[in-house]
Amino acid sequence: MIRIRGLTKRYGTVLAVDDLSFDVEPGAVTGFLGPNGAGKSTTMRMVLGLDRPTAGEALVDGRPFATLAEPLRRVGALLDPGALHPGRTGRSHLLVAARTSGIPLRRVEEVLDEVGLGGAARRRVKGYSLGMRQRLGIAAALLGDPRVLLFDEPVNGLDLDGVRWIRGLLRRLADEGRTVLVSSHLLGEVQQIADRLVVIGRGRLIADATTEEILGGLGRPQVRVRGARADDLAAALRRPGLTVAPGGDGDLLVEGATAEEVGALAHAADVPLWHLSDVRPSLEQAYLELTGVATEFVTTAPAPVRTAEPAR
Repeated sequence: MIRIRGLTKRYGTVLAVDDLSFDVEPGAVTGFLGPNGAGKSTTMRMVLGLDRPTAGEALVDGRPFATLAEPLRRVGALLDPGALHPGRTGRSHLLVAARTSGIPLRRVEEVLDEVGLGGAARRRVKGYSLGMRQRLGIAAALLGDPRVLLFDEPVNGLDLDGVRWIRGLLRRLADEGRTVLVSSHLLGEVQQIADRLVVIGRGRLIADATTEEILGGLGRPQVRVRGARADDLAAALRRPGLTVAPGGDGDLLVEGATAEEVGALAHAADVPLWHLSDVRPSLEQAYLELTGVATEFVTTAPAPVRTAEPAR
């Protein structure tokens, strides 16, 4: 378990983390979200003892990371896949970590196979792609078989197969009862795997709730439906408490009813349906609503490009 209480970090006049408090419980994947500059990476660095808090504390299983007797056996982390010695092979990178931490050397081969780098283990890291460096960093995080894991943007550089693999890995780790904290800007992936979300902005806590609770705050449920006779279908769905609006491509968006209720109304009106589905709330929409006032780096639309008028 990770416990953060009143965590604050200043760099000169910059307040990177501001009185932050939350828990990361075992047995769940916790998504750690926020705009660029929100303080996510700084918070993770303080959990791992890489940065010293200005105030407050970050504890792993009730203790500061620096006081853990066998840290790699207790905590695994991927923060920067580029922080690797380019002249070492993938295997030697892990061997050094294993030897300095008293981890059985057989674990090196096990985690290399687990992350899919068995065939590239003897190649030098300088020849690795970003995706391969990500996999090596994940292997290092898993090396001590820890109960607490932190991953900062673990999907960066991975291909589709790698994205599916990391998704399954994070789910398995949580299902084994481990504590898993994942920071990512890929909200679609976070929505698929995170049981709980911690959202911060400008170093302060914005939300700490289950994924379903946050998505449930987006308003009434919607249903997308398309039928053989659009006008008759729309008329059948205009009932008190329901809102019907065009959904594009001939679809209707119905707010305030379930798919089963919409289907029953269409059946009663004898309108054959071609499509009927619940509209799943988007984490992207919820995230933008939560962080709209906490985004530090705001872009503006580019000015239109003026083309020179032809000479006359």
